[in-house]
Amino acid sequence: MGKQLSPRSRRPDSLNFDASSGLKEYQFRWTEMVQNGDPSLGRRVSGGDYNLDSVVFSQGVKNDTVKSCKGVYAGKRHIWWLHRHIRSIIFTFVLVCFLFLLDSVMFSIFDSAILQDSLAPRKSIVTEKTTAYYDQEKGPVKMYHRLLRLASISLAKRDSEPRPSKFWKETYPQASLWRPCSNKRIFQAGKPRNSTGFILISANGGLNQQRVAVCNGVAVASLLNATIVIPNFLYSNVWKDPSQFSDIYQEENFLNVLKDDVNIVKELPPDLKSIDLGEIGSLITDADLSKEAMPHEFIKNVLPLLKRNGVVHFLGFGNRLGFDPLPFDLQRLRCKCNFHALKFVPKIQKVGSLLIKRIRKYNSARSVLDKQLLGDFISDVPSKEHNIIGSPSNYLAMHLRFEIDMVAYSMCEFGGGENERRELQAYREEHFPLVIKRLKKMKPLSPQELRKMGRCPLTPEEAALVLAGLGFKRGTYIYLAGSQIYGGRTRMHPLTSLYPNMVTKEDLLSPAELAPFRNFSSQLAALDFIACAAADVFAMTDSGSQLSSLVSGFRTYYGNGNAPILRPSKKRLAAILQENSSIGWSTFENRIEKMIEEGQKVHARALGRSIYRQPRCEECMCKHQ
Repeated sequence: MGKQLSPRSRRPDSLNFDASSGLKEYQFRWTEMVQNGDPSLGRRVSGGDYNLDSVVFSQGVKNDTVKSCKGVYAGKRHIWWLHRHIRSIIFTFVLVCFLFLLDSVMFSIFDSAILQDSLAPRKSIVTEKTTAYYDQEKGPVKMYHRLLRLASISLAKRDSEPRPSKFWKETYPQASLWRPCSNKRIFQAGKPRNSTGFILISANGGLNQQRVAVCNGVAVASLLNATIVIPNFLYSNVWKDPSQFSDIYQEENFLNVLKDDVNIVKELPPDLKSIDLGEIGSLITDADLSKEAMPHEFIKNVLPLLKRNGVVHFLGFGNRLGFDPLPFDLQRLRCKCNFHALKFVPKIQKVGSLLIKRIRKYNSARSVLDKQLLGDFISDVPSKEHNIIGSPSNYLAMHLRFEIDMVAYSMCEFGGGENERRELQAYREEHFPLVIKRLKKMKPLSPQELRKMGRCPLTPEEAALVLAGLGFKRGTYIYLAGSQIYGGRTRMHPLTSLYPNMVTKEDLLSPAELAPFRNFSSQLAALDFIACAAADVFAMTDSGSQLSSLVSGFRTYYGNGNAPILRPSKKRLAAILQENSSIGWSTFENRIEKMIEEGQKVHARALGRSIYRQPRCEECMCKHQ
């Protein structure tokens, strides 16, 4: 050995092999790999499996080259060494195989759906602070693959826990102190004896925009001492619904509830019907009024026309009456109109009651909310069959605003790569040419900046992560409201893989039951309104949505402190999800819970906020001590 280590030796150190020292070196390398968590051990990474035989024998090949110089004795010694340690080699090989098998079983139990998708080939990867996976043909679009895996593991553990999520209940008990009172007689100012003229309203948009226009019109009629005609609903090329007021709302209830507050007629007098209102200057479009105009604008610009011509026609009337400052009695009248005067027609209430009964597996009212929504189509007392149907089932309703028009208009990116960018740009050019024209004159914000600012609609994947972060179990029954989701099943996969018990009205109602509503999008939206308002928990994904706003207001007004609402802050959520690659699941849960609890705090309506969405104010509700 001394000669081999001397400077005169021609053979380098690396070729000086000894059988016993070689074994110690191999054992040391094996221990080091286990301690350092070598990804090649027990992981299904292509080409990464560590073959113990190849390690041992590759060393053997190198040393055989050297040992051949030593003669037959060295060869016999090598064979003797293999015989002596064959059991250790076999044991080590079996151990690695066992670890490999154990790893596969654990992944299949906790994350089978997600793992299968992660192993599928992906055509492109977009990397920001989160990694977006996009498979055009096979795999679902995923922006937060790691968090989805953690969510799946967490939900699997929660299935064995009896404790439900705390968010099935209102976070703050102060919510029960606020009670409805906008219909109390002590607040009635009385309708005017002498009318200044007639107000026509042709409301645009869908169900919820029209509902707001109706109640704003009632308030303006009261402000100008005018008589309002039952509103007309404009046909929209977007909604393609010919429904009129009496197809959706009970006309007689509307007249009866407001009869002491404002003059209402079903149609114009004969002498005014034939007048060309545009020619006489009585046609008022949205361009003629400021958005959320104050009362003085109506008094200055509209009242003179009304007195001169005896009639004015508001065409569109989208969000043309502001919220503050406004006289107390006008705010109260808005609330009374929205929460008491507008009741769905029996046709809608009847099918709406079928929805609720089939979701809950229970056939009687459980709250004031149910009676206000469904009237006589749901009983106060369970029928004899309720025992057959079973005990009530809790359910969560979610309004998922992820239609292609909203996605394209947002100018955000959602992990779909170049194909998605081309598709959304083509849609913008066809449907939003003014937006494209405006963007050419300015430097637009990047998709990353828009997301940080909270301007991007929540994806189904992000909605699923919020629910998982709040502790809702995999078996949670979820009613999904909304139109066609952009990306369809591919985009919905992250949500449905975590929460498979998801239904829509199309799942719960037969084709025959839905037939009277076909081609009437506003009437179909009314069914979604009922299912969301009556839910045990309502989750919105976009606070700017009219349906979400009106449903949350309805639940606040009639919920008696037992109608929780989940309002994620898109800006705060974006900041949390930016840490997708490193955040721990318990930290993620804590931050999601704090975000939702912040949105559930009980406080009076803030100045300028919608009274339809936030009715906790003295004009609408009474606070009991």
